[in-house]
Amino acid sequence: MIDGAPQARVSVVVPVYRAAPTLDELVTRIIGVLSPRLPAFEIILVNDGSPDESWSRVEKLASEHSTVHGIDLMRNFGQHNALLAGVRAANYEVIVTLDDDLQQPPEEIPRLLDALTENVDIVYGSPVRTQQSTLRRIASSLTRRTLTRVMGATTARHVSAFRAFRTDIRKAFEHVSLAEFSLDVLLTWGTQRFTYVIVEHRPRREGKSGYTSASLVRHAMTIVTGFTVGPLRLASMAGFGAVIVGIVSLGYVVVNVAVNGTAVPGFAFLAASLALFSGVQLFALGIIGEYLAKMHLRSMEKPPYVVRERVGGGRN
Repeated sequence: MIDGAPQARVSVVVPVYRAAPTLDELVTRIIGVLSPRLPAFEIILVNDGSPDESWSRVEKLASEHSTVHGIDLMRNFGQHNALLAGVRAANYEVIVTLDDDLQQPPEEIPRLLDALTENVDIVYGSPVRTQQSTLRRIASSLTRRTLTRVMGATTARHVSAFRAFRTDIRKAFEHVSLAEFSLDVLLTWGTQRFTYVIVEHRPRREGKSGYTSASLVRHAMTIVTGFTVGPLRLASMAGFGAVIVGIVSLGYVVVNVAVNGTAVPGFAFLAASLALFSGVQLFALGIIGEYLAKMHLRSMEKPPYVVRERVGGGRN
């Protein structure tokens, strides 16, 4: 129930990439689930530069169903960028996002909507178990832990691409033009009232995910260096620790000379100390370089997405 009104209108946003084989079933199932429940809804399919026949399928579905709108991006911008395009085009009070591969069953959408109560602004659909490889599961865990640090709540561990949230939250990032970002971090700019429900997670029906383990790690790095100063603080702490080690080592040498009248023998000790300090400096420079690179990219004002074509209407 949404604010005591189960008849709230819903915009379903789906980023599309290599999804030609599943789009027809996905749209049919979404319509079948929402038609008996809601007086009005829309399905926004955002083609993220897919190299297969996905856009032609979107055009066909838009011509067959008045509830389907299509957005074709100029090239592949990434899942979160495609989601942002769909979120900004949404016309109704509540937005639901889900993937195009049918791993997140559309039949679970009502459970997210029911959990979007008066004191909740965002609901995540957390899977009972995921159908992922070990490496991808580790990468996903890294991303969730990173989000937990950024979002400042344990609920962030249940973040997934299956979400329901109030459309008004997008006001918090309506002027954002970052080329790299996390939609989940942007959502926290507007609210801290989020929860999760346990939902079913099905095996992927067709092909393999375009979101690789490396992509997830890069996404985690984008979150860390783009939206927190944690790494800079870590570099400062590492530098401070190295200074302490240096002071202690110098004190040991001075005391040894004063007491014994001889210097501390051993090239290995000197070499290890130099390696330690050099490593800390390079580590700190690398982190600072990441932040400078982010600032440089943002100064270029690279757009998060560019729309080539729209079909099926839509207000924005």
